[in-house]
Amino acid sequence: MIRILLVDDQKIIRQGLKSLLESQTDFQIVGEAENGKRAIALFEELRNTSQQPDLILMDVRMPVMDGVAATKKLTQQFSNVSVLVLSTFDDDEYVTQAMKFGAQGYLLKDTPIEEISDAIRAATKGYTHLGPGLFQKFLTQPKVTSENTNAALPSALQKLSPREKEVLALIAKGASNKEIARELYISERTVKAHITSILSQLELRDRTQVAILAIQYGFT
Repeated sequence: MIRILLVDDQKIIRQGLKSLLESQTDFQIVGEAENGKRAIALFEELRNTSQQPDLILMDVRMPVMDGVAATKKLTQQFSNVSVLVLSTFDDDEYVTQAMKFGAQGYLLKDTPIEEISDAIRAATKGYTHLGPGLFQKFLTQPKVTSENTNAALPSALQKLSPREKEVLALIAKGASNKEIARELYISERTVKAHITSILSQLELRDRTQVAILAIQYGFT
């Protein structure tokens, strides 16, 4: 059973989502919150109990504390929390910031319930999910530029080896492990080892987050 905490400032939206999600036999709604501040407090209350949420389904625009700020605080404060953003807004900044601060995915509210359900299941297993068209937005995001590009990079990116940076660039282009291996004349096993190292050094969970970061810093 996947335990879910719903966070949305509109009660009617929470009620609708609860009804739809609880029609799935493997979902249980363990709490509801009307803003990010209340969501954090409720997660703390339920933490280490039989009702601890496996996932928080988070709206973005809310009073008191918005979903992006709440996601940042939750992922910083609790290592075992998964946040999936469900929003009306596909604003580039919202998507970028939510993913940057640790959200497991970002979906729009007009997404079919079947896809939302699949994304919830995937997020609890550590996978990242972006709704149709949202990942493509990162391709048009302004890239970090500088007279000295390396100087503009975060220290963790600067420490990657030249080969790891090549792998990073190919991930950003959407290449599979097999395609990366063929492009760099290395084995798929070596590719997997490089990706594991990249994930560890950048403290990221999966290749989608790697691709987002790579695109943001011009590794394309």
